[in-house]
Amino acid sequence: MEKNFNRFLEEAEKLSPETKPLWGIMTPQHMVEHLLLTVKVSNNKIKVECFNPPEKIPTLKKFLLSERPLPKNFINPIIGEGLLPIQFNNYEDAITGLKIEIEDFYKFFENNPEAVITNPTFGELNRTEWEIFHKKHFTHHLSQFGIVLDKIH
Repeated sequence: MEKNFNRFLEEAEKLSPETKPLWGIMTPQHMVEHLLLTVKVSNNKIKVECFNPPEKIPTLKKFLLSERPLPKNFINPIIGEGLLPIQFNNYEDAITGLKIEIEDFYKFFENNPEAVITNPTFGELNRTEWEIFHKKHFTHHLSQFGIVLDKIH
């Protein structure tokens, strides 16, 4: 998965802060900061609850583990329909922050290989499931800006 993150970061770095989305309301910086927050959840720096009832989790996990992409214009249960305020001074700083959180994700799971961390949509996920989630989530958001990542392994 680390090479997947590298590929995602390479593609994200090609975007201009002014790049307009093909759909949705995020700017490139909003996207990177949003991805950064989800990585912080997965490396146990931000605690969240799952917003779905336990009986729905098996079906949702089946979707997560499938090849099906995340739906466009999905409403994040934590954020809602709007955008969070920008936290970083510029796009480059946001990318740097995301790189740090990705490194911390791997450090966390090296030190806690059996950890399961709650995802707000999919419930408790282990390292492999979080990697699958991040691949799907990063691919989803890069596609907002016309970047299609096919056949990443």
